[in-house]
Amino acid sequence: MNPESSQTPEPIDEWLEQIQPEKPEIDNPENSSVESVLEPEASASAVDTETSDVSTELLSLIDEPAAEVPLATNTTALGLKTESVSQNNSLYAEAEQRLTQLQETEAALKAEIATLQVTYNTLQTQLSDTQTAMGRIVQESLGQLEQRKQALQISIEQLERRQERIRNEMRTTFAGASQDLAIRVQGFKDYLTGSLQDLAAAAEQLQLVPEVRERERPAVKEAKPAEPEAITPQFAQQQFQETTKQVRRLIDQYRNKPDYYGPAWQLRRTFEPVHAERVSNWFFGQGGRGALRTMGSRLQNTLIASAIISILHKLYGDRVRTLVLANTPERLGEWRRGLQDCLGIGRPDFGPDRGVVLFEAPDALAQKAERLVKANQLPLIIIDDSEEQISLGILQFPLWLAFAPDPKTMKNYDDDF
Repeated sequence: MNPESSQTPEPIDEWLEQIQPEKPEIDNPENSSVESVLEPEASASAVDTETSDVSTELLSLIDEPAAEVPLATNTTALGLKTESVSQNNSLYAEAEQRLTQLQETEAALKAEIATLQVTYNTLQTQLSDTQTAMGRIVQESLGQLEQRKQALQISIEQLERRQERIRNEMRTTFAGASQDLAIRVQGFKDYLTGSLQDLAAAAEQLQLVPEVRERERPAVKEAKPAEPEAITPQFAQQQFQETTKQVRRLIDQYRNKPDYYGPAWQLRRTFEPVHAERVSNWFFGQGGRGALRTMGSRLQNTLIASAIISILHKLYGDRVRTLVLANTPERLGEWRRGLQDCLGIGRPDFGPDRGVVLFEAPDALAQKAERLVKANQLPLIIIDDSEEQISLGILQFPLWLAFAPDPKTMKNYDDDF
């Protein structure tokens, strides 16, 4: 037997032993599945066919006698097998590398999705909390406003009930009724007292016992004293500049240097610029004959009238007679008290033959003014603002002052009580 042929089977056996461990790697299902994912099915089937052919060929070579297999053929088959295995290994490595990359990308995407999901959940929670807080704030604000509204309504109702209760007490209780009654009674009392004094003075002048007539003696003609001329006051003309200066000086004195303890018929109260303006307008703008808008209070009107009376007494002395017209005894009582307070005069200065005379009817006042004019005296007519109309008989006299009610603020003095 040839020695070379006896030595040939040994390397073949070694080659088969090297091939057999690699064969399970080829038949491994995991690698096959990876190869099926990454490569086309045609390539995988081609590789398996080629491997099976190589294995069949090798087995056939092994079964044949060693002497009949040439060494070059075995070497070529071994090179092809090695090249196929190395190609499969490179494919597997590339597939594993791409799989790893895909797994890493998948993990990164999952992490990013999880982060976005957490952010979305956080924003959703914050939005829900914000909406809840806003709703709670709106409800609380509405509740507070509703409570304040109810409290204000309750306060208004309480005040209205209190006002109505006070009015009812003023009308029905003894306190309110007695106060109103006392004011009216006092005014009527003052009026009656003045009227009785006037009546007593007139009764004293009556001759109840007939005079004893003496023998008629021849009349002796005596020179009659010259009667004083009638006075016609003028305050707005240039020829009476001296009188105008004196009037202005007295107004400034009352306004700047009031004398609260001066003699009778002199103003004793504080004289404001608004009062001085009304008095100046009556003297110089209206010439002592006109109407002034009421001051809104009978006391203020009395103050203006007192200033005018005081100035006229300074100019003309006792020849000035003041005639006051009001339509109720209560208002006449107020005028009496106001003039006494402002001019420092007393009850003896009120009467038909004295300084101030009070009238309720304009006809009686006009008759009295006519008698005073005939007696060469100077009547000053003062008309209360309660008089709605002025008699034409009053307008003929040289001095008259009417207080006209303000049409915007018509006021009934009876409501003050």
